[in-house]
Amino acid sequence: MNEVMEHGPTDGVRRVALVTGGGAGIGAEVATALAADGWTVRICGRTPEPLEATCAADPARLSWARCDVTDEADVDELVAGIIDDFGRLDLAVVNAGVPGPTAPLGEIDAAGFRGTVEINLTGAFLTARAAFRAMAAQEPSGGRILFNGSIAAQTPRPHSAPYAASKAGLAGLAAVTSLDGRSHGITATRIDIGNAATGLLAGFGASTGALQADGSRLVEPTFPAAEAARAFVYAASLPPTAVVDQLTVTAAGMPFAGRG
Repeated sequence: MNEVMEHGPTDGVRRVALVTGGGAGIGAEVATALAADGWTVRICGRTPEPLEATCAADPARLSWARCDVTDEADVDELVAGIIDDFGRLDLAVVNAGVPGPTAPLGEIDAAGFRGTVEINLTGAFLTARAAFRAMAAQEPSGGRILFNGSIAAQTPRPHSAPYAASKAGLAGLAAVTSLDGRSHGITATRIDIGNAATGLLAGFGASTGALQADGSRLVEPTFPAAEAARAFVYAASLPPTAVVDQLTVTAAGMPFAGRG
């Protein structure tokens, strides 16, 4: 039987979450926000130091494991460890990602494209698959899988083919996860973020002068990553009878609607 938590949901059962890429950026903000909302959270990444720093915010609710999301065995071991430690998995936040190389399409090398897709899309698939299997097999079955998407899946920037393609693929993965999860009580949510102030955003130069479709550069509005995390906590907190299918959260005034 799952341990009863003082600040758990109304049924008194501990809620267990996984957040990939939890050492920095939106992943770290989501993990700490979930912990503050009463979740028991396991974060993962490839480097221990930032993971330890995130967990220091709430060591009673936050723990970490090293995992390379592109490694199938690593991901399966990560989820198995959560089941061993906590008995079930109620929420998976598929967050790990990189900006990838930025250049005109004709100048992007295949290795850079493949590397971006491997982390952003294949890694997301491996994480979602492992979480899906665990959620379908547990008793009672069910859970939520939240995908950290991007407005790049809707309206990409110029010179961003690897990132935009990987995030568009993520949108399809989230949709199929939702369909395949129905018979198991598993829901899926895609949250598309635009210009949250993170290191990943710096890769596109939004705060120093991001390339626009007309060739100009513009210092774009940004918003705190902690505000993006609130969207994930909201989607995670809904009762099993409700789901946010897709949500877009952007910095007010940024060039998104009608971009180009």
